[in-house]
Amino acid sequence: MRGLGQYERLSQPLLSRPRFVRRLAASAAVGLTLIAISLLGGMAGYHWFVRLSWIDAYENAAMILSGMGPVATPDSWSGKFFAASYALYSGIALLATTAVVFAPVVHRFLHYLHAEPDRNRER
Repeated sequence: MRGLGQYERLSQPLLSRPRFVRRLAASAAVGLTLIAISLLGGMAGYHWFVRLSWIDAYENAAMILSGMGPVATPDSWSGKFFAASYALYSGIALLATTAVVFAPVVHRFLHYLHAEPDRNRER
């Protein structure tokens, strides 16, 4: 079985629909894992550096990670440093997660456009 990110070559036929759905599900699972790890890290940082309760830390981490912006304003130097660093990380994490989740769709589309017509038939 192929690992995540190992796609078929141009000379190979288009992946069957059931195998493509499994590949898409694996990419979505990796994306959800990245989001969960990022959210837990943000919650921990907001809880320990900004001194927020766990529910408020969750709210802030989720808002930053989703690109909506912060809810609480940190007062300490360490809290401000963490909030700024987490915001920068979140922007990159959002783009990376989007790339991981949509890579199979983009690959399939490009493979379909460049593959020979008789190889694109579903089997």
